[in-house]
Amino acid sequence: MSFQQGLSGLNASSKALDTIGNNIANSGTVGFKNSTTVFADVFAASLVGAGAAPIGLGAKVATVAQQFTQGNISSTNNPLDLAINGGGFYELTNANGDILYSRNGQFQLDKNGYIVNAEGLRLMGYAADGNGIITPPTTSLRLFDPASSSDAAPQATGTSTAATGVEANINLDSREDEPDNAFDPTDTSPAADTYNNSRAVTVYDSLGNSHIYSLYFVKTATTNEWEVYATVSNPAGAAVDVTALGLVDTLTFDTDGTLPSTYTPPTVTISDTDLGYAGGVDPLSFPMDFSGSTQYGASFTVNSLTQDGFTSGKLAGFSIGDDGVILGRYTNGQSKSLGQVVLANFRNPQGLQPLGNNVWMATSMSGPVMEGTPGSSGQHGPIQSAALEDSNVDLTKELVDMITQQRAYQANAQTIKTQDSILQTLVNLR
Repeated sequence: MSFQQGLSGLNASSKALDTIGNNIANSGTVGFKNSTTVFADVFAASLVGAGAAPIGLGAKVATVAQQFTQGNISSTNNPLDLAINGGGFYELTNANGDILYSRNGQFQLDKNGYIVNAEGLRLMGYAADGNGIITPPTTSLRLFDPASSSDAAPQATGTSTAATGVEANINLDSREDEPDNAFDPTDTSPAADTYNNSRAVTVYDSLGNSHIYSLYFVKTATTNEWEVYATVSNPAGAAVDVTALGLVDTLTFDTDGTLPSTYTPPTVTISDTDLGYAGGVDPLSFPMDFSGSTQYGASFTVNSLTQDGFTSGKLAGFSIGDDGVILGRYTNGQSKSLGQVVLANFRNPQGLQPLGNNVWMATSMSGPVMEGTPGSSGQHGPIQSAALEDSNVDLTKELVDMITQQRAYQANAQTIKTQDSILQTLVNLR
């Protein structure tokens, strides 16, 4: 008579209770994935077969299977808290260069500007160059380098990718008369009458210094014709020397009050001396575009007056989009991509080896890693910033399973007790 079946049942139920206890203990662990105990029956092997009515030798634990179902997503106040809404794992690297995987999105910045988790593992993704262009391969994501400047470089007016320069959309009043006196921007007295209207816009040189670029509009004796003059101011702190740059454009409107289709914006060039930094900055050169401007019988109006330059700026904050792109915001009003989070997935996630501390390691059973950007496919879900994925443990189910396994344990103990009683009866035979 054998106690093997009852003993195997006790061991199997004990393992199942251990699994349930571990699930319950991690019900508050961010990104934790619960496990289930999978059982298998046991039969004795025989050279001549198992027979017509084999009796098994009990049960065994076949495996402890992880369940990679989605956990609930909770909001937080930390922009570096990330939750994956769908498939995928964060790629992390340790000091030895080993690649590990996690669903726990509790990240922070270390003293060197890297995005790390609580154990100091660095989050991996695609880095961005100085122009904000994101390119592979994967590397440790870094928002700033304390050994170098984190300032965003300035951009001189007219040097953007589109080279739009200064763009003005205005309406010049067709009822205006020609001024009585020759153009003189320095004479601002009420009786001067040297120009009809003026407006100013801030432009930037190659060092990010700002300059006031003033435009003056002068009606001429020619029908529907206006002359545009410009001046630029020297830098603040220096003796103000308003320099007349002269005539920069002549606008001749059609009889319907619009510019002709052949209108071509002129290119304005301002020397480093006129900018107040002789030999210290590059000369400014940009198009002065009045496309879309009109001459109607209405008051002088500036619909828009823009330019494409900006000064330098410091990193003031950042945000992470659902595609994993980290967008930096600077004090000069500009924004630039700093990198992009990359997700990994596997053909068989259950084949991953859990290492503790909310990380897994790839194995031959998990299959090769498949990288992708968040939201790019069904295997790589979008990312939600300022949010965390809760544990997927269902406490109600775990408590019910605990009761079930407890009853199974008691039943297996009862079979051993019964076997012992029968064996005692045989021993007592005389």
